[in-house]
Amino acid sequence: MQLEDWIFNSLLKYTKGLSAALGYRDLSTQLHSERVQGLSVEIGNYCGLQSDEINALNIAASFHDIGKIGIPDRILLKPAQLDEAEWAQMKLHSEIGEKIMLSTELEGSQQAAILIRHHHEHYNGRGYPDQLSAENIPICSRIISIADSYDAMAVTRSYHHARTHLEIMAILHQETGEKHDPELMQVFCKLIESSKFKSKRI
Repeated sequence: MQLEDWIFNSLLKYTKGLSAALGYRDLSTQLHSERVQGLSVEIGNYCGLQSDEINALNIAASFHDIGKIGIPDRILLKPAQLDEAEWAQMKLHSEIGEKIMLSTELEGSQQAAILIRHHHEHYNGRGYPDQLSAENIPICSRIISIADSYDAMAVTRSYHHARTHLEIMAILHQETGEKHDPELMQVFCKLIESSKFKSKRI
């Protein structure tokens, strides 16, 4: 086992408690995170990322929503659309997640933390928290963004019904070049058709 693999395996092992805590707070978010992790790693492998990048992607995707632990229940579990003030608070979860990952002080946590911070940046620079655009967004954050968007629409949540695979893909195509990286979307479109994470709703 390479040193980089050992570092990230250790990080994954010692952060399991964070995942358990998130599950007790909001089980649907924990399950969503597990699916986003699996789909993100599939995309990363398909793209031929190096093992150290895959390791960081694995951790960051697992904990991309860990910052939601710091969001009040009245917002996190609200069964309706958020108002402007609530949405501003919800958007803090990526920065909170970065801080939680950094607070572990484990080797490898810095690489994962920066990916968590930027998983809601948009390709056109209109995302958050830093309005990064295009190649300035870490590639692993761009991957998580696609996997996150796909799974969020594929599952029924308190504020929306699950969409079909075709409906999701139509929306993702509309968002390509604005929210999502066009080249990564080309990869995703090929991969998702045979992925176990593809929505069963056709």
